[in-house]
Amino acid sequence: MKQLFLSAALVAVAGTAQAQDVMKMAVTTSFNNSGLAEVLLPEIQKDLGLEVQLLVVGTGQAIKLGESGDVDAILVHSRPAEEAFIEGGYGTHRTEIMYNDFVFVGPSDDPAGIADDETAVEALQDIASTEAAFVSRGDDSGTHKMELTLWKDAGLDVEGFGDWYNAVGQGMGAALNTAAGMNGYILSDRASWLNFGNKADLGLLFSGDPVLFNQYAYIPVNPEKHEHVQTELVDKLEAWLVSDRAKELINGYEIAGEQLFVFNAGENAN
Repeated sequence: MKQLFLSAALVAVAGTAQAQDVMKMAVTTSFNNSGLAEVLLPEIQKDLGLEVQLLVVGTGQAIKLGESGDVDAILVHSRPAEEAFIEGGYGTHRTEIMYNDFVFVGPSDDPAGIADDETAVEALQDIASTEAAFVSRGDDSGTHKMELTLWKDAGLDVEGFGDWYNAVGQGMGAALNTAAGMNGYILSDRASWLNFGNKADLGLLFSGDPVLFNQYAYIPVNPEKHEHVQTELVDKLEAWLVSDRAKELINGYEIAGEQLFVFNAGENAN
């Protein structure tokens, strides 16, 4: 699997001294596709002298990287998987940082009629009953895990779907590109959709169901499992992520006048 490495050093202003400290953090493709990383990383380096190298993967792969000790911390969005990671002794604790929501995107003419539905489950049932083209990330990401949960809640099993259901095994941006090319439906996080350039004939058709709530959490990798984990840097980054400085940047990040994330650090940590 390709791993995309980003760092604050890539966007540092010319002439600025390089960070003396470096740590690695696995983050979801949806977080990266939102564009927020490009806002936060330079400020982290400026404020802390810390270069955070990002490994951009799905939540499932991010957790595997944490389990194997290939990163110092993870920033992901699938609470059941996060809690299993901690219960397995691989993470020390879970700190909620921010949230947004999942949305259903699809053809502007909405052949399945989901825009008039009241719940996410109804939307999926309508897509399945009409066998309208649907793109699934199919990559064990947080978004994919949410999608599978919703299909199950709808009383439907993806294993029995026909060729209208397309599991692509790719990140959020690539999956959205596939949906645009097919003019199909897809479950996306709102931030990735708003920052997506190739919207083609797609539109945001359904949102607002409370089940589509999308929480992001920061989890340090347990140094008792991997003693090389840079706990001091991990703690330094966590303190910054829950600070008023991070709150200002996260809440202030907008595209076309729409806020992409809501900072909620400190409201619930475990």
